[in-house]
Amino acid sequence: MPKQPNLTLIVDELNQAANQIDEQQLEQLTDAISKAGRVFVAGAGRSGLMMRAFAMRLMHLGLDVYVVGETVTRSLSKDDLLLIGSGSGETKSLIPMAEKAHSLEAKVGALTLSETSTIGGLADIVVRLPGAPKDQAGDTASTIQPMGSLFEQILLLLCDTIILRLMAREELSGKAMYGNHANLE
Repeated sequence: MPKQPNLTLIVDELNQAANQIDEQQLEQLTDAISKAGRVFVAGAGRSGLMMRAFAMRLMHLGLDVYVVGETVTRSLSKDDLLLIGSGSGETKSLIPMAEKAHSLEAKVGALTLSETSTIGGLADIVVRLPGAPKDQAGDTASTIQPMGSLFEQILLLLCDTIILRLMAREELSGKAMYGNHANLE
């Protein structure tokens, strides 16, 4: 079977990106999720889809988790965590959410390319992910992929890494988590 050069290049980019994640930032976010009363996730576009996938896995762990904007999402309070995934950290629809969370004294976490972005500046916890801004991706040496693909992929993988850390802390197996899997499908 012939090699898939583009797939190999993408996997290489993901390996390079994974090696750039700050372990201390990742541990700080994992701790905040563990200690939160409830976890609320938000993101827009494809980043939003990655955050929704993360919410599902958090629910499988048994956490009280909500996707901002869904009709069944509860109100945010002081002991909660709002976790925002935004490559630019400047997504106009997400900035007011971070501001509102602060006004309610909830914690804000950001998964972003830029710690100095508006959302990064509003966040109590920032995990900086490597990648290129949408308008530069594919045109720079940091990625061959279009738009925000590298950010979105590493975002999903980072979220799965957090799930594995939380599973280890709670001594949960995938089999135990399956008990929270949807059964009306």
